[in-house]
Amino acid sequence: MTRNIWSRNELIAAFNLYCKIPFSKIHYSHPQVVELARIIGRTPSSVALKLVNFARLDPKLQSRNVAGMSHGSKAEKEIWAEFYGNGNWEDLAYQSEAVLARLKGESIEQSAGLDTATLPKDGKMRQRMIKVRVNQNFFRSAVLAAYNSRCCITGLPVAELLVASHIIPWAKDEKNRMNPANALCLNLLHDKAFDRGLITISTDYRLKLSKILLMQKKNAAVQSLFLPYENQPIRLPNRFLPDTAFLEYHNNVIFQKG
Repeated sequence: MTRNIWSRNELIAAFNLYCKIPFSKIHYSHPQVVELARIIGRTPSSVALKLVNFARLDPKLQSRNVAGMSHGSKAEKEIWAEFYGNGNWEDLAYQSEAVLARLKGESIEQSAGLDTATLPKDGKMRQRMIKVRVNQNFFRSAVLAAYNSRCCITGLPVAELLVASHIIPWAKDEKNRMNPANALCLNLLHDKAFDRGLITISTDYRLKLSKILLMQKKNAAVQSLFLPYENQPIRLPNRFLPDTAFLEYHNNVIFQKG
């Protein structure tokens, strides 16, 4: 007999995957869906449907009239409100990864694929480093998935050259370090330029160049790598739309206007 009621841990594991898989790839045949179904003892179809049901609660996807089952479940809404609604992304990332590790019967280090050789052998420092790295892995996965692993400025689709780039820097806003809405998916060059304030993104999601770059507009490299994108709209994510308050901070505090 097929089980209908999902446990809390199963829902958290599904929400974890929802954050890390592009919406366009939510399908019962996707390897990550198949793997989670195996771990929790459910069918890939039921896992895929659960991910779509989470999508129906996502404000970005609601604007596109995405809908799962007509009602879904109260438990889905509770998990969504607990993790997405309260804005505590640091706890979400680590707790959901810890739940997933327990379901897999692995340590969190193994489940998250951490290089344990670079970690302290034991103690509080090891635990702190594990949490930081687990969260960083989650953050990168969530941001790249939201942008379909493409740079939001150039469209570059090579994951090895992409960065989950904080809008408000890591050191400046502890609460939003793991918030995917505090991020852009950028290639390595434009990530560095964004970090140094040489470029920014306006609150209407267009690229702006600093005067430092504009003064070099006769340079061939600047002409090919920066000028074509001046005032052009970025590619928006399918979820976790960059928060305009974070963009305002970058524009006013980091961007080199003069």
